[in-house]
Amino acid sequence: MDLSFFQSQTAQQLRAEGRAEGRAEGQAKALLLLLGHRGVEVGDGDRERIVGCGDPEVLDEWFTRALTAGSMAEVFEGGVG
Repeated sequence: MDLSFFQSQTAQQLRAEGRAEGRAEGQAKALLLLLGHRGVEVGDGDRERIVGCGDPEVLDEWFTRALTAGSMAEVFEGGVG
């Protein structure tokens, strides 16, 4: 059985993309959990924006802001994402 595909650059790139997507999904869930525990109201549009964001750096920035934010406007301020 030829297993060379699993060592190919394409396979490695696909695995890396899968890991990045998984990390972003986890970050989005953590952000929503934090906002819920802090009592910040998250509308459907805001929830979609968070879940749809695939950029870990943007999600990190939003998470940092969510630590002290009192509203979603404060989380999203600055135009990131």
